[in-house]
Amino acid sequence: MHNILVWLKNMTGKKGEKIIKLALTLMIPGLAFFTGGWIAAQPRSALPPNFTDTLVATVGSPTALAFTPDGRMLVTTQGGTLRVYQGSTFLATALNLSSVICSNSERGLLGVAVDPDFSTNHYIYLYYTFRKSGSCPNNSPNSPVNRVARFTLPVTNTINPASEIVLIDNIPSPNGNHNAGDLHFGQDGYLYISVGDGGCDYNPPESGECAGNNDAARDQHILLGKLLRITRDGGIPPTNPFQGAGTARCNVTGRTTAGQKCQETFAWGLRNPFRFAFRPGTNQFYINDVGQGRWEEIDEGLSGADYGWNVREGHCANGSTTNCGPPPSGMTNPIYDYGRNTGCASITGGAFVPAGVWPAPYDGAYLFSDYVCGKIFRLVPQSGGGFSAVDFATGLGNSSAVAMTFGPFNGSQALYYTTYAGGGQVRRIAYLSANSLPQAVASANPNFGPVPLGVTLSGAGSSDPDENYPLTYLWNFGDGSAPVETANVTTTHTYTASGVFTATLNVRDTRGGVSAPATVRVFPGNTPPVPTILSPTTTSRFAVGQTLSLQGQATDDGGDLPASGLAWEVLLHHVDTTNPGTEHTHPHFGPTAGNNLPLAAPAPEDLNAAALSYLEIRLTATDSWGLGATVTQTLQPRRVNVTFKTEPAGLDLIANGTTITTDQTLVSWEGYALNMLVPVQMDSQGQAWAFYTWSDSGDAANRTIVTPSAAVTYTATFTPAIPMWLPLMFK
Repeated sequence: MHNILVWLKNMTGKKGEKIIKLALTLMIPGLAFFTGGWIAAQPRSALPPNFTDTLVATVGSPTALAFTPDGRMLVTTQGGTLRVYQGSTFLATALNLSSVICSNSERGLLGVAVDPDFSTNHYIYLYYTFRKSGSCPNNSPNSPVNRVARFTLPVTNTINPASEIVLIDNIPSPNGNHNAGDLHFGQDGYLYISVGDGGCDYNPPESGECAGNNDAARDQHILLGKLLRITRDGGIPPTNPFQGAGTARCNVTGRTTAGQKCQETFAWGLRNPFRFAFRPGTNQFYINDVGQGRWEEIDEGLSGADYGWNVREGHCANGSTTNCGPPPSGMTNPIYDYGRNTGCASITGGAFVPAGVWPAPYDGAYLFSDYVCGKIFRLVPQSGGGFSAVDFATGLGNSSAVAMTFGPFNGSQALYYTTYAGGGQVRRIAYLSANSLPQAVASANPNFGPVPLGVTLSGAGSSDPDENYPLTYLWNFGDGSAPVETANVTTTHTYTASGVFTATLNVRDTRGGVSAPATVRVFPGNTPPVPTILSPTTTSRFAVGQTLSLQGQATDDGGDLPASGLAWEVLLHHVDTTNPGTEHTHPHFGPTAGNNLPLAAPAPEDLNAAALSYLEIRLTATDSWGLGATVTQTLQPRRVNVTFKTEPAGLDLIANGTTITTDQTLVSWEGYALNMLVPVQMDSQGQAWAFYTWSDSGDAANRTIVTPSAAVTYTATFTPAIPMWLPLMFK
């Protein structure tokens, strides 16, 4: 940083003034960073010997991926695009659904599957959040819905939107999160689909039933919290477990009459079955179900199984780490679960290792990842039954390994995974049995400025997975000058012409193995635009459900960039006071280009996250050269203290699934729905107490309190309960 500032002080004119102003913002940690040539680096992963982790492609917010039989890689983005990667590059966008989807919170284009007979019918299947109205509200009749649709992908890689056939529609997305959205074909030729519980209950006034108190997965007449199975045309397979009397189709409305069961359901009682995977060549599959606050779990997919949510979480009662006896009759425990005390707190991708692809110990092994701690684990069977998990890949970074699958590589297969880290990437983990090729990493400092521009190019971070052999660095500067080969990790080069140049680095090991190229862009004659967030301001505070306006501007060379040069992203930072060290982010909005964009303020993930969670707003400005800069700003909610008391004192209440001891003050967000349950209970003297009234004149024991704008106290008054045996005396 010191060298950069010294260089900047020597600059003159408007360009120099602009750089100095931008550099001063860099002195505030986390305030701004440059894009373009200075792309945020993917954390370096640690793998077993002879395994390599390589960047395949950069793509924003990649949610899922699949391969066609001819080797095309299909990648979905949360914002609504389907990209086709062929050869070594992304082709033009195959399908853009951004105008018809909601991508706020955890909504978006979430899953993709390829028909087993793709070679003849060219069918692919997408899971996305359909925008029913002009906005994307929560807990409203106009809330968006999730749907599963079939499209035709021709050899031209451009999908005609008119080829869409909707197979399942109107799956509720009441709260924005817990949509699930994974799609896979089983060996039986049927399409399996994972659906989350919606975050909050789907049925106002029960919409205050959120997080651990959301019982939507228990309702078998709705598709929430389920694993579905249909035919490729949307029909019901003859072996689906719920058919005949007391069942009905739910493919059009997402539900049927209460008391009946949806015929599309294969298994149920799931919270957010984010990803699942089939063992190659079989119909066995494992489901990765994201936990609420205590357990992350892996379930074996079994026809008709009830995995217990929201009665059970992991192998224990909901919210417990000690009440872990056998599951209630009819419920199925996970085959493996893990607690959050390790810093891992959100299970995501899963994949089985095909036989013969990696060394024998990996044959058929199940790999699963965790979004929070950035690790991939291998599930290992134990001699006495059950499983343990061992690290396979570590250091992937937070928000990583969202989806995983095996795909073609070098005449065999490798593990491909998507990550939100590093700006959004698709990466590949491969095993190289002979000399493992080294991996190149390139950076440039500075990567912009007036000509002549002296640049230090670095290969720091390049590595050889076999051993720490010396590497040779092969540079091509991209401006027509002669390539350079050096044993030093850095080299310098002066660019004498303005433009955009791509410097390329290959590294070679001592046995002649040469890496795939790593590139970095350099912008001599240019400086980044300077973005500014105008609204919300740094002092703004939001209420749940409030509509905010994302307004900003960016100056470039003395003028303002058009709205098309601005892109917005909003992240929800989830900080759980009961699980220190598990802070992570949820995508809430974007990336979306434009200006003056409406932003619907979210609720906290759950009550335990209300005290410390917040939003992060990111505005990226990109000039016509492709050089960009990003400025970030935190946005805090209007936090409100809500105190609960009981008369007599010392009794318990339940708020959003969390038991609270009375005379306790909770931190909530204005507008956040607190679903209150008041149980009949016994005090320490053996006296039974039943609810009588609320201090604000509410006469219903169970109610939803929308958090007001100012601190408030609610008192629940109880009355001695009549013993159950007393009426028998008068018979």
